[in-house]
Amino acid sequence: MRIRREIAIAAVIGAAACARTAATSAPPPGSAGAAPATGSMPAGHLMQMPGAGAPSAQAYSREVQAGVEQVRAATAAFRNLDSAVARGYARDVPQCYADSLFGSGGAMGFHHLNRSYVDGTLEIDKPEILMYERTRDGKYELTGVEYILPFRFWPKDSVPPKFLGRDLMRENDRNYWYTHVWIWKPSATGLFADWNPAVKCPPRAGS
Repeated sequence: MRIRREIAIAAVIGAAACARTAATSAPPPGSAGAAPATGSMPAGHLMQMPGAGAPSAQAYSREVQAGVEQVRAATAAFRNLDSAVARGYARDVPQCYADSLFGSGGAMGFHHLNRSYVDGTLEIDKPEILMYERTRDGKYELTGVEYILPFRFWPKDSVPPKFLGRDLMRENDRNYWYTHVWIWKPSATGLFADWNPAVKCPPRAGS
């Protein structure tokens, strides 16, 4: 039986509906409005370094283990970027996010957004963002997923929403709650960590 995890906004927030129109979302990574170039994340990003928890899902609850298995099954075809694009994820993403704050030598990689999944619910088998690493030969390797919940649905001054039994992190510059899950390329800093030391951004031109 497939496991469906959702956050029901109206039932949990209640009176926060009046605040929805006050928050305006900045373009998520991978959107057309995201700034091009390779660089570090903006200062408002609340970093987790070292990362969140153990690298392996086996160290977590059955809920987490089942969720990881479900999202791996749901995204297995997306190890081929063409399959992800056919499902609605962006193909061309200009920016690769590298860690310049904690010295991990790693990165988040390229964030490929599916705009149709950005709403008031989080579904384990429909991650809003797929994270890829671009290899030396120009191919893309799927490394993990990111779930995002815009502040317009869950205001930033509210109690953090939970997903897979964990509080989501707050991304102030881009106006959303989020969590990473490194399901295809394990991160030594944790399954839910911001940065993955094993992921690299392509070298800049001239470097």
